[in-house]
Amino acid sequence: MTDIILLGPPGAGKGTQARRLVEDRGMVQLSTGDMLREARKSGTEMGRKVAAVMDSGGLVTDEIVIGLIEEKLRGATGAGFIFDGFPRTLAQADALGALLGRLGRRLDAVIEMRVDDAALVARISGRYSCPDCGAVYHDETRPTRVAGKCDDCGSENLVRRADDNAESLKTRLMEYYKKTAPLIGYYYHAGDLFSVDGLAAIDEVAGAIANILDQSRVA
Repeated sequence: MTDIILLGPPGAGKGTQARRLVEDRGMVQLSTGDMLREARKSGTEMGRKVAAVMDSGGLVTDEIVIGLIEEKLRGATGAGFIFDGFPRTLAQADALGALLGRLGRRLDAVIEMRVDDAALVARISGRYSCPDCGAVYHDETRPTRVAGKCDDCGSENLVRRADDNAESLKTRLMEYYKKTAPLIGYYYHAGDLFSVDGLAAIDEVAGAIANILDQSRVA
């Protein structure tokens, strides 16, 4: 199995590349938001904890998120996992490393998707997506073939995130640089870090990631 982290600021394309890896390599994408929503509906003990915290308006603790990840890893089958949106802090990175160690696993690659802030603002400002299948589009670089209709599933329920604008993105980028960017040095020191140009064409980024995985110790 191959376990990797996709690391980069909001809008760098982590979700898009995670979906490519799911399709091309049979990997499993572990998105924190998706796991929390799934747990809340599950009715399990962990799910009840998640629901209680979310219903109270509180923040889900790192301990709960690690517990959800552990459940996924213990039931693992297939080609491995893509951690998308986790870890976000050094403490979470330590906790994830400890969990993988307990389960006899380790990270095979941490792939940093490098971006230029000004170009990223332009990318995000034109972005919209399909909530039904997860496909992502852009007004200029990747519009739908038929206006208002998803190319992949045909849904006409396309949406734009309320915070996909220049001012909101600047706030989100500052949060990333303060809390998550230190992970670049953390994983570089561990010898796990690889970098790709996150602003290249989607196929080019996918090819660069594929080369990293094929040339790594888990080819």
